[in-house]
Amino acid sequence: MGLLVDQPNDGGSSSNGYSGFRSFIRRKQVDSVHVKSEGHQQLAKELSVLQLLAIGVGSTIGAGVYVLVGTVAREHSGPALTISFLIAGIAAALSAFCYAELASRCPSAGSAYHYSYICVGEGVAWLIGWALILEYTIGGSAVARGISPNLALLFGGEDSLPIFLARAYIPGLDVMVDPCAAILVLVVTGLLCVGIKESAFVQAIVTTANVCVMLFVIIVGGYLGFKTGWAGYELPSGYFPYGVNGVLAGSATVFFAYIGFDSVASTAEEVKNPQRDLPLGIGIALSICCSLYMLVSVVIVGLVPYSAMDPDTPISSAFASHGMEWAVYIITAGAVTALCSTLMGSILPQPRILMAMARDGLLPQFFSDVNKHTQVPVKSTILTGIGSALLAFFMDVSQLAGMVSVGTLLAFTVVAISILILRYVPPDEMPLPSSLQESIDSVSLQYSNTLDINRQNLRYPVGTSKDSDQPLEGKGEAPFDPLIVKEEKFNEERRRIAAWNITSVCVGVLLLTSSASAENLPSLFRFSVCGLGGVLLLCGLIALTWIDQDNARHTFGHTGGFICPFVPLLPVACILINVYLMINLGAGTWTRVSVWMVVGIFIYLFYGRRHSLLLNAVYVPTAHADEIYRTSGEYLA
Repeated sequence: MGLLVDQPNDGGSSSNGYSGFRSFIRRKQVDSVHVKSEGHQQLAKELSVLQLLAIGVGSTIGAGVYVLVGTVAREHSGPALTISFLIAGIAAALSAFCYAELASRCPSAGSAYHYSYICVGEGVAWLIGWALILEYTIGGSAVARGISPNLALLFGGEDSLPIFLARAYIPGLDVMVDPCAAILVLVVTGLLCVGIKESAFVQAIVTTANVCVMLFVIIVGGYLGFKTGWAGYELPSGYFPYGVNGVLAGSATVFFAYIGFDSVASTAEEVKNPQRDLPLGIGIALSICCSLYMLVSVVIVGLVPYSAMDPDTPISSAFASHGMEWAVYIITAGAVTALCSTLMGSILPQPRILMAMARDGLLPQFFSDVNKHTQVPVKSTILTGIGSALLAFFMDVSQLAGMVSVGTLLAFTVVAISILILRYVPPDEMPLPSSLQESIDSVSLQYSNTLDINRQNLRYPVGTSKDSDQPLEGKGEAPFDPLIVKEEKFNEERRRIAAWNITSVCVGVLLLTSSASAENLPSLFRFSVCGLGGVLLLCGLIALTWIDQDNARHTFGHTGGFICPFVPLLPVACILINVYLMINLGAGTWTRVSVWMVVGIFIYLFYGRRHSLLLNAVYVPTAHADEIYRTSGEYLA
C-alpha cells in the first residue's frame, strides 16, 4: 500500500464513466502557506470591518423595503409585519452563521463556489458558480432598471428626466430602452476598476445616506405615531388579522430582503484580517439590516391601518396622510441611494467569482488577470459590467427577478451542507501538483516500509524478531500499537455512517419540502412522501447529533476564526428553509434557470473538466502533506 491515493486523468480521452464521475467530485485544498499562487497576482488586502459593513448593509438594503412593507402588510401579516421581518432575519442568520465559519476558514475569492469546491466537489462548485453568475448579472440589471423611475420622481415626474437619460420605446425592436440604467452600470463598473478601497469608500457614503433616510422614517414617523395615537394598532381585527400562517407567509416574502450579506464573503481575499473581520462584517451587517427593517415596519404599520396602505409607495403615502407631502422627496432619495448601493453590491462579487473559477482552470485565464496597479480583476469587471449594462439597456428584466433568488438559495443550501461535511467528513485527501511527484514517491516509499514492519509486528510479538525469540535491541523501531489500527478503522466507519446520514438529511428535506408544496398531488401519496421525508430528515439529524464530529475539523483550513454553533441542528434548519423557499419559486422560474444550468453543464463538460488544475493532481492523505512539502524546496513558504 503506497501513499499515493489517486491521480485522476480524465481530460476527455478516457471513456471510463467512473473516471468522469471522479472529475465531478474531485476537491481542491484550502489555500495555505505552502501553496504559491501559481503565477496569479493576489488581490489587494485593503478592507476592514467598517468597509465590510458598508458592503454588507449596502448590498442588502435595497429599495424593496420601501415597497415590501406595504404589500406584505396588506396581503399577509397586517400589524404583525415586524414579527415577519424578525422570523425572516433569524432564518437569514442561520445562513450567515454558516458563511461566517467558512469565510474565516477559507478566506479566498469565490464565496460559495470556493467553499463548495473544497467541501463538496468540482461539479457542484461549477453549478454554484454558474448560478451565481446568473444571479449577479440579472440582479444588477434589475436594480439598474429600477433607478430611473425613482430618479424621475426627484426631477418632478415620470417624464422629467433629460432626454438622453429618459426611457424610450423602439417600435422596430419592441423594446423599452433605459439609457439611465446602462450609464449607471458603466459608472459603477468604472468605479470598481479603480480599486476595492476606493469603491468601498463610495459605497460607504451611499449606504450612509440610505441609512440616514431610514432613520428619518423611524424618528419622524415615531414622533407622528406618538402624536396621533398609532391608529394602525387600534383595529378590531387585532395584531394578527391573518393568523400565524399569514405571519409565516410574510416571512417567506420578506426573507429576500436579507439577500446580499453574502457579498461580504466574496471579498474575503481582500480583507486584512479575515479570521476576525469576515464573521464580524457578516454578523453585524445582518443585525443592522434586521433592526432597521423591524423599526421601519413598526412605525409604518402604526401610522396607517394596514388595509389602507398604498402597495406601491407605502412609506411616502403614510407621511402624506399626516400632512408631510414634502417627505416624499427624502424617501425617494433614500430609494435611489438604496438602489445605487445595491447595484454596487451586485456587480462587485461577479468578477471575483469569475476570477476564482478561472484560477481553478474551469474558465479561460482571461478572467483571472489582476491589474498590477489597482489589484482588482479589471478585465472581468469590465466584461461583466458591459454585459449587465446591455441587459439593463435593452431588457425589462423584472420577469427574470425570480432567477436571482435561485442562485442565492442554492448557494445558501450548499454552504450549509458544506458545514456538515466539514464537521463530520472533512476531506482526508489533498490534491498536490504533479511537480511534487518525486517527493510523493519518496514519502510513499517510507510509509510503505513502515507498513511492512507493522504487518510483521502483527505476526510476531512486539520486541521479538522473526528468527529469534530474543528481544530486539538497538533497532530503533517504534513498537507497533494495534490500538492505532483499531482507531483508524473506527474512524473510517464513523465517517461512512456520517456521510450516509448527511445524505439522508438532504434527501429527506427534498422529499418533505416538495411534497408539502405540491398541493395538486393526491392526498394519500402526498402525505406518504411527506412522512417518508420527515422520517429520513429526523433520523439523519438524530444520528448526526449522536455521532462524534471529526477531530480533523480543528485543523481544517485557517483556524482561530468563527465556529458555527449548534451543529448539526443549525445547518439542517438552514437547508430545510432554503430548499422550501426554492421549491416555491414557481415552475416558470425553474424552467428558465434549468436552461441556463444545461448550458453551464455543457461548458463544464467540454471545457472546464478538461482544463481543471486538478486534472493531473496527485491525491495524498492530508496527514502526510506537510511532510511532502518539507521534502520539496519548490513550495516551501
